[in-house]
Amino acid sequence: MTTNPVTTNQEPHLERQLTNRHIQLIAIGGAIGTGLFMGSGKTISAAGPSVIFVYMIIGFMLFFVMRAMGELLLSNLNYKSFSDFAADLLGPWAGFFTGWTYWFCWVITGIADVIAIAGYSKELWPGLPLWIPGLATVAILLLLNLVTVKAFGETEFWFALIKIIAIAALIIVGMFMIFTGFQSDAGPATFTNLWSHGGMFPNEFMGFVAGFQIAVFAFVGIELVGTTAAEAKDPEKNLPRAINSIPIRVLLFYVGALIILMSVTPWTQFQAGHSPFIAMFSLAGLGAAATVVNLVVLSSAMSSANSGIYSTSRMVYGLAQEGDAPSVFRHLSARKVPQNALFLSCVLLLSGVILMYAGQDIGKAFEMVTTVSAVCFVFVWSIILASYLAFRRRRSHLHEASKYRMPGGVPMVWVVFAFFAFVLWALTTQEDTLLALLVTPVWFLILGAAWLVLRRRPAHLARYATFKSELAQDLDTEASAIGRDIDGALTDGVKK
Repeated sequence: MTTNPVTTNQEPHLERQLTNRHIQLIAIGGAIGTGLFMGSGKTISAAGPSVIFVYMIIGFMLFFVMRAMGELLLSNLNYKSFSDFAADLLGPWAGFFTGWTYWFCWVITGIADVIAIAGYSKELWPGLPLWIPGLATVAILLLLNLVTVKAFGETEFWFALIKIIAIAALIIVGMFMIFTGFQSDAGPATFTNLWSHGGMFPNEFMGFVAGFQIAVFAFVGIELVGTTAAEAKDPEKNLPRAINSIPIRVLLFYVGALIILMSVTPWTQFQAGHSPFIAMFSLAGLGAAATVVNLVVLSSAMSSANSGIYSTSRMVYGLAQEGDAPSVFRHLSARKVPQNALFLSCVLLLSGVILMYAGQDIGKAFEMVTTVSAVCFVFVWSIILASYLAFRRRRSHLHEASKYRMPGGVPMVWVVFAFFAFVLWALTTQEDTLLALLVTPVWFLILGAAWLVLRRRPAHLARYATFKSELAQDLDTEASAIGRDIDGALTDGVKK
């Protein structure tokens, strides 16, 4: 992760334009998905109040993934993203599989977001042709991302702020309804609603498991802060701040909002496909609730698509630098933006506009495809942890010198791996997610075939050798600095 890679032709390089507020809000935006606004109804109806523990456990486990990622990114400032340290620590195959899988995840998610944006726009402006908001979304996001990375940061800052304001409004209005004894057809608004309708685990253990199956998808994008590493100002300070705030964000935005929702309205009143946010604001007598929440969800989907365009372009740029993607994608514009990679992402997102006219079953198809995407995200998170294990084994001196160590260390990695195994098992308990789980290996078979062709090409080997030499040079610099620190400490000790 460096803004000044050692090159002989002085190519343009990524610039550090993302400030602390950008990084913080990008991290928050990544942690708050559209699933919280629209998908939480399905999660609550499946797990009941135990969904609170579901979100807490998932957030707790993914916090350690993010801490492992943070320690690795800061261990070598030549890493641009997690695909870089995967390639360095596990081998070139890991960088190839991780980078392209992450790219695939966000392309699929981005296409789904474009379709969602078109659907929400039709709710707000009936009669509007679907292709207009879809095409406008891609065009707007492309223009914003082509300007500078700071423009992306500003856009994502305001998108994330809208989400925060919406959730804060829900919590404030809900607290007012609870403490004023608000009455509705479902009964009074009170915290006792959390346990007075069948207990905290009304659907028993399998209902609790079903909550994991759905809720894990809401955390997709939490690792997005890792793709901003090469363009973050003062990464040693800003990345740890963003990662360390993950538990607070999960408690406030997920757990806090869900506690309020299920206290105002018993969990038995929630239905899949209906937004709990709309239901609660409607109960409060806010007639414009549907319009307000539709606008919030629209901005949330725009935020997700914006993140997708950003992350896929940076990932393809990094893959091209390592020789894992065509060299045309390694070029930056005069504004230090990977414009060719951006064009590729936007062309693929445009397929979402075409698919909107493919038939009425496209919604179900996209449910399965986005499930495949989420399973692939679990793969990416697992590669981050596997890279950490290799780091501890091969670069123990850098771990000892690190100022941002992963808490729990190696034992905690195996705990998280066990949790991921549990999540994969949970996906087998439902027919639709089981089908997606069985289809997912097809993607890795395609990648494996591509890797067998690519790995022996001279151009790939040469670029990967350059990548490794840059990393080695940075490691030598850090090792010298560590050696000087040790020598200085020994000298001070002798003098004393």
